[in-house]
Amino acid sequence: MEQLNTSETCKYLGESYRGTPAVSASMFTAGVLGNIFALFLLEIRRRRKSRSLFHVLVTTLVITDLLGTLAVSPLVLAAYVKRRTLEEIGGRPLCNHFGFSMTFFSLATMSILLAMAVERWLSIGHAYFYKKYMRKRCGYFAGPVIYLVCFAYCTLPFTGVGRYVLYCPGTWCFFDMHPQERLGQVYAGVYASVMLVMIVCTVLCNGSVSYHLFAMYRRRKSNRGSFRGPRGQKRYESITKEVEHLTLLIVMTVCFVVFSLPLVIQVYMNFSRIRKNDQQDLRMLRLLSFNSIVDPWVFIILSPSVLRFLWAKLCRHPTPASMERAFHTSRPVRLDPPPAEAQKHTPHTPTAPCP
Repeated sequence: MEQLNTSETCKYLGESYRGTPAVSASMFTAGVLGNIFALFLLEIRRRRKSRSLFHVLVTTLVITDLLGTLAVSPLVLAAYVKRRTLEEIGGRPLCNHFGFSMTFFSLATMSILLAMAVERWLSIGHAYFYKKYMRKRCGYFAGPVIYLVCFAYCTLPFTGVGRYVLYCPGTWCFFDMHPQERLGQVYAGVYASVMLVMIVCTVLCNGSVSYHLFAMYRRRKSNRGSFRGPRGQKRYESITKEVEHLTLLIVMTVCFVVFSLPLVIQVYMNFSRIRKNDQQDLRMLRLLSFNSIVDPWVFIILSPSVLRFLWAKLCRHPTPASMERAFHTSRPVRLDPPPAEAQKHTPHTPTAPCP
């Protein structure tokens, strides 16, 4: 069995191992149910209106998270149940599969999030280019390209550039984060650097979109008349839709940064660390695994209908009947009071607007 030299604080699976699969089983169940429910909501939305490029990318992200959960979580549960390491169950091929899957899906998830951020950045900051060149078929093309590039990188350990190794307590494999040979260090360094660059680019794109949306909001506040009439209402709905997409993307990005950045930092730190810390490595892996569990639930909670319902409840404090209308309506909730002309002909409804 090919294992890394482990510290005395970690014990591999065996008859005397006292660990339980409760955490892994809970993560697996939450991940599968969340992704299936998110796909169900996406399918309902697709039937109600035509797919957009952002919708295609979100669907690709959810499918990727679901595939990643199904590829590795059952193996962890099997190792705990049998109280045997992955290599004892399936030898090196099983460990290679696990390590390949962990590396592949972590890279693919971040790549899709970056594609979503770039799509929003082009939509807001470069509207003419987006309208002329960007179509939803770009999303169908981006998914396979991302998969192909990630697949090519993850097959490098099979050619001698890096390697997949078993980590304590024997329930998971990943690329060697404590490489001694030069090629292994290059492989680990490229992974950490690419992840870091994608995280930074995603944050910058989201920051640019936030700035442009804030500027649009300021212009609207200074010229309320531009949002009157059918064209004004359409423009207002467009801004609301962009805010909804941006909110979803920012929360997903924050979650991925929280769950992935510690592993990136760990890889860099391992270059100068003489003695490896098994428990620290295990914590970083579990953080990385949480991403595929949290993403679908973020999408479910931050779906547009839920956001409109929460905004209506927090900022207007309407009656239960009006809250129900806000939840089910397909039109966005107004963020500002109606014009004075409209107020003259509209019955008064007691509300408590946000300060």
